[in-house]
Amino acid sequence: MRAVQWDDNGVQLLDQTLLPHQQVYLFLDDYRQVIEAIVNMRVRGAPAIGVAGAYGVALAVRECMADAPSFGERLKEAASALSNARPTAVNLSWAVERVLGATQREDSTTPFERALQEAHSILAEDVAANHRIGEEGAALLKPGSQVLTHCNTGALATGGWGTALGVVRSAWVQKTLQQVYLTESRPLLQGARLTAWELVQEGIPATLIVDGAAGFLFQRTKIDAVVLGADRIAANGDVANKIGTFGLAVLAKEHGVPFYVAAPISTIDLRTPNGEAIPIEERSPEEVVSLGGNRVAANGIDVWNPSFDVTPASYISGIITERGVARAPFVDSLRSLVGEADG
Repeated sequence: MRAVQWDDNGVQLLDQTLLPHQQVYLFLDDYRQVIEAIVNMRVRGAPAIGVAGAYGVALAVRECMADAPSFGERLKEAASALSNARPTAVNLSWAVERVLGATQREDSTTPFERALQEAHSILAEDVAANHRIGEEGAALLKPGSQVLTHCNTGALATGGWGTALGVVRSAWVQKTLQQVYLTESRPLLQGARLTAWELVQEGIPATLIVDGAAGFLFQRTKIDAVVLGADRIAANGDVANKIGTFGLAVLAKEHGVPFYVAAPISTIDLRTPNGEAIPIEERSPEEVVSLGGNRVAANGIDVWNPSFDVTPASYISGIITERGVARAPFVDSLRSLVGEADG
């Protein structure tokens, strides 16, 4: 399953707003269409929107090459628009900057060919990183584990396989996973719509709960680990992830359950010192007051709809990456892992 990939002359992506009832693939040949898809969450998940943004830059390069005198200025504007499509997930700006850098190299190929090749590399690297994250995370789980996860961090959210859900999948393959519990993940129900769909497709034993039932689940069920993803990891180990993550971290700590974050190195942002410095996206009130296109809330009610919250590093047992598991003090362990990744 691929959420996003290159197809001949444009980007092909699975429209995740229509899942699980319809599987519709979109073909995008203009970077503005990629921006729209990212903003409206047709493609979502930090690694996946990074890949989409990378291919969006390639499309922008192809368009801007037709106007050679204004190439640099126009490309800079397009890249800025792509980076700002969703500000919290650092993978997006990271991928855009990386592809832009590739266009500056001088060789026998065109800027478009260099941009496209770099985007291909970002996708391939993410798939490989996901598998390594899965292996690293599965090694932390004992046989018969029951795991709680939040939002969607599977193949749909990445280049393929998944981050936190990749850990679940790897543990299932290794026969150490007994059961996974998943939250519905308000307000867009990425857990109920997307994670549930992925788990059902693979026959992994899974139980869906409403977000508000998590505390009672901890009281009544033996949860061995919480494993979820991240959209940005600050230098001190604070983590921005889907709204509701911090509440789960508090519950896990209260009940003595390990709380793991699974994410590729590209999600670690050493330029952001702590969680307070992470920009938090706020989305339309319509996502809260309506469900499936039907109004469910009283007219005239005010809405606060942050997409993410920040979990302090002190609540996190380990950050699972393709380079290994970072543990406290995260200031040192994360910098060491990023240094390894950069060679």
